[in-house]
Amino acid sequence: MPSTSDSSETHPHQATRTIVHVLRHGEVHNPKGILYGRLPGFRLSVTGQSQAAAVARALAGHDITHVVASPLQRAQETAAPIAQAHGLTIAEDANLIEAGNDFEGLRVSVGDGALRRPRHWWKLRDPFTPSWGEPYLQIAHRMLAAVNAARVAAVGHEAVCVSHQLPVWTLRRFLQGDRLWHDPRHRQCGLASLTSLVYEGDTLVDIVYSEPAGASDPRVSGA
Repeated sequence: MPSTSDSSETHPHQATRTIVHVLRHGEVHNPKGILYGRLPGFRLSVTGQSQAAAVARALAGHDITHVVASPLQRAQETAAPIAQAHGLTIAEDANLIEAGNDFEGLRVSVGDGALRRPRHWWKLRDPFTPSWGEPYLQIAHRMLAAVNAARVAAVGHEAVCVSHQLPVWTLRRFLQGDRLWHDPRHRQCGLASLTSLVYEGDTLVDIVYSEPAGASDPRVSGA
């Protein structure tokens, strides 16, 4: 697990510091309440646009030299005000995309929709891999690849990677050495939140979580 360095100390051969901010996109316009996953056409809501603007303001004074996002519309729209504020073009990395999920396109709220139908219960047989979607370990590995690519692109500066709740939270648990299966209700990954990874050279030394757009309930869909 990374430990925080004492920034007051100086070293003659101190490694170059690079920060990769992993940003969950803002709230999505989803009037039918479906699990949209990787489906196209899901844009930010008005609130989501305000959240993206709030993050851009919070990062305005930072040394951002690289902005990269998931190919999905909601991530691209969240990245836009940040890239604009720093005069950058948004890069795209498919490794930042939402997790694959067999319930995509269905309503899956408790007591409603797909989970009430016995034919779907078999998909829930294994919560550890999980059986209903992309394996957690695969998510962690692709997210780490995206972060490493962004770190190289912004070495000595700061990068922003815009992704989705489950991939961001899985990456954080992987980096902290925590087991990857978890209770979704307890994710620390609110809408438009930042999970900032601080590197000294190639070494991760700190993970800092912040909510520049304000707190939100982790149980709220919009992943």
